Amino acid sequence: MSDFENDAQRVTGDQLRAYVERIERLEEEKKEVADQIKEVFAELKAEGFDAKAIREILKRRKQDPDDVAEQEAVIDLYMSALGMT
Repeated sequence: MSDFENDAQRVTGDQLRAYVERIERLEEEKKEVADQIKEVFAELKAEGFDAKAIREILKRRKQDPDDVAEQEAVIDLYMSALGMT
């Protein structure tokens, strides 16, 4: 193997190692954030809040308000058709 090929492999290996280590650090940060979110949910449950309802609120807050309104209208229509309202 030539010196050029050895240098190319070393540079590629160094770059790849840097990417892998960066991803590993980000995965650890993601785990830490997930643990913090679990702690917040535990706190709100301890205060008597419904975690399932909070999760639904968080989901809806991420959505476009028009999409939420449309989805709720369809659900209301279906529930009415089933005699559930």
